Amino acid sequence: MSDTPAPTRFDHLLNNLVLQDGSYQVSVGPDWMQGRTLYGGISSALCLHATRLAYPDLPPLRSALIAFAGPSAGDVHIRPTILRQGKSAAFITADLSSEAGFGVHATFCFGASRVSTKRQVLLDMPSLPSPDEVYRPKPKDRVLPHFTDHFDMRVAKGGLPLSGAADADICWWLKALDSHEDFAEATLLALADAPPPAALSLFDSFTPLSTMTWMVDFLADDLTSPDGWHAAHLKSEAIADGYSAQNSYVWASDGKPLLACRQTIALFG
Repeated sequence: MSDTPAPTRFDHLLNNLVLQDGSYQVSVGPDWMQGRTLYGGISSALCLHATRLAYPDLPPLRSALIAFAGPSAGDVHIRPTILRQGKSAAFITADLSSEAGFGVHATFCFGASRVSTKRQVLLDMPSLPSPDEVYRPKPKDRVLPHFTDHFDMRVAKGGLPLSGAADADICWWLKALDSHEDFAEATLLALADAPPPAALSLFDSFTPLSTMTWMVDFLADDLTSPDGWHAAHLKSEAIADGYSAQNSYVWASDGKPLLACRQTIALFG
């Protein structure tokens, strides 16, 4: 009989967050690990959901600024703190620590919708083949982090990770495999961090890397996608001195823009 713990579904993990001794706590299994730390998307999603639990009447999320200060693993503790709440906007931080020490500091900005005389969104989804027509990396191709079992990720355009491509510009189709519509906001945050950084396409062998900071703008109140698939475009705009600066965008499968992101990544190779 195997001693490996059973995988924990994303929605079950969020449902298991409980308030104890002033912080929201949950045990996260090894199936959500990326190397020696929890995958950044699940850490971010847990911080967001704990914030929603602590302050249930918040308006839609407009932006997130997340700093991955150290590794996280096992039993995590999340402490949300309200900085300021006005008539339409609220700023709240969430600090995540675990048996590995302090791990994540997140700042969330929530804002109510308001009437606007102007509307302009200049983020057209790239033309891509359908998810059924594109390549899905398999574990036999290379060692994949454990957390990837919770997502379906297919390269739609650009050089594969670790392919020695000429540029760090790649498009993906992404789908969460074990979420629930009640957690659309947290699911999308986790999903946006699922594909490897675009800079990894430049390498022809594995190189260690780690996200340091992540900024995410939410562009819509309705974050659902008709068939659960999302298109993502990742592009590294500058790689030097062991760091990569990356822009990324996420759309619903019908072309609706959902997220605009900026990421600083440390490269150790």
